[in-house]
Amino acid sequence: MSRTLDLTALRSFVAVAEQGGVTRAAGLVHLTQSAVSMQIKRLEDALDVALFERRNRTLILTTAGEQLLSYARQMLSLNDEAWSRLTNDAFEGEITLGVPHDIIYPVIPSVLKAASREFPRVRITLVSSYTKALHRSFNSGACDVILTTEDAIFDGGETLVELPLVFVGAPQGTSWTERPLRLAFETNCIFRARVMQRLDHARIPWELAVESSGTRTIEASVSADIALHAMLRGTAREDMVEVRHGGALPDLGTQKVNLYKNGANMPQVADRLCDLIRDAYRSLAAGAPVKLVAEAS
Repeated sequence: MSRTLDLTALRSFVAVAEQGGVTRAAGLVHLTQSAVSMQIKRLEDALDVALFERRNRTLILTTAGEQLLSYARQMLSLNDEAWSRLTNDAFEGEITLGVPHDIIYPVIPSVLKAASREFPRVRITLVSSYTKALHRSFNSGACDVILTTEDAIFDGGETLVELPLVFVGAPQGTSWTERPLRLAFETNCIFRARVMQRLDHARIPWELAVESSGTRTIEASVSADIALHAMLRGTAREDMVEVRHGGALPDLGTQKVNLYKNGANMPQVADRLCDLIRDAYRSLAAGAPVKLVAEAS
């Protein structure tokens, strides 16, 4: 006799496994915590196995849970692909997303992947620039949705998260101990002036060792341990890490990541794209891996 696994319950199971707990998972799947817990219990009862064990307030997969997780991801992926192919034919066209250079990672690749699975006939164009330039593009209608890094927020915007601004350098690098402190910044970087002001206030000598209009030049300089840069916590690439200076460098404060949506072009796609971005930043703020499962609309 064949049995059928509940895809909705599997989606909750994957969310709990990836988020390490029911609370964060419930927000991702848009259910209450009790509903998610009940779905996990039904899966365990149906399979007659324990899927999780609790360690220090964190849910850890059992061996059976690890096996089910692999199958569940494949089943959900096929389900979502089939749903998108058969139901989203009406969504055809192009939508433009603008994002500052320094917050593309780790959120945007996951968002684009999930959005492209849900709307395979929609071309999502990514524009990478600076906050001021993105606002101009948004106001002119060239961008449908933009993310910005700002101290404040303008009318129509939504603050997704406020993250600490931190020094980043090479893994196991020592350039942060040098004086004058060597800095690497793009010409129009919004963080540049703040870093310099905080260093001046702390009476730490510094010099602009690398200045460029290109992000790759800055990344290469920092990963080579030539200089330091500043980024929002959690947004650095793998070849750059937050400098653990133990108070030897000044606190840089926080910065808002704001979302603006035009909505005039393909509003349903724009709304869903914004939902994916919100979910990804919610995970980033919670310190969880940024992984999105494309949901059937």
